[in-house]
Amino acid sequence: MKAWLNGELLESPHDPAVSVLDHGIVVGDGVFETAAVVDGRPFALTRHLERLATSAEGLGIDRPDLDLVREGVEATLAGQELPFGRVRITVTSGAGPLGSPRGDSGLTHIVVTEPAERPPAVSSIVTVPWTRNERGPLAGLKTTSYAENAKMVEYARARGASEAVMANTLGQLCEGTGSNVMYVVDGQIVTPTLASGCLAGITRALALEWLADELDVLERDAPLEVLFEADEVMLVGTTRTIQAIGRVDDREVPAPGPITLRAQEIWRAREAEDMDP
Repeated sequence: MKAWLNGELLESPHDPAVSVLDHGIVVGDGVFETAAVVDGRPFALTRHLERLATSAEGLGIDRPDLDLVREGVEATLAGQELPFGRVRITVTSGAGPLGSPRGDSGLTHIVVTEPAERPPAVSSIVTVPWTRNERGPLAGLKTTSYAENAKMVEYARARGASEAVMANTLGQLCEGTGSNVMYVVDGQIVTPTLASGCLAGITRALALEWLADELDVLERDAPLEVLFEADEVMLVGTTRTIQAIGRVDDREVPAPGPITLRAQEIWRAREAEDMDP
């Protein structure tokens, strides 16, 4: 693991480095991205950086220095053998007062790169009794205010699942805590629209683009209960890419199903063509 802060590579990722007054710590006032590292190279880095800037704009903080962040990514990747890993980019509004109003010290830019294990081919999910507010000020933004997600994923882990999936306030299927959801009904791959309040996932966007050349794929909102009727269920995300789901709560789902398998094959072929699509 290597860590970098505001232009400087840290001797150790465990060294004290960020101010205790940094608003990323005080109130969770920041944005972040996690990109997969494949054979030592970050995947879809340009898309991740564009979304980082979009999230920062939506949160109302200054635009991150994306050239500086790229330097941080290169610095943390250098000298590491990473067949598979992840790079986490965090940008906060910087040091401020012990309260919600922001200071004017400038942004904090952080990059951490580490090895990672590939997720299993088949996993399970649980639905949670909490909702995502599709009309909230953070809807669709990838911010560091992840306490809700942390609570939800721990709820899922306590029930033997790897991910928690939630509805929005309208009762529609929304997203997982760190993933988007796709499912198959009558041979058609469906995923919630961005109006549901889900994150505009990088993997989601690429899957919609790449799979559409061969499979029937569309965005459509539906009640959360659609997961209990779907023929196949998938999670899509940075390190999961396209992962088959074999259990939704207490319901067993055939996994990986034939459409999921074909979607995975298409993904692998397209990913191999271009590391920064």
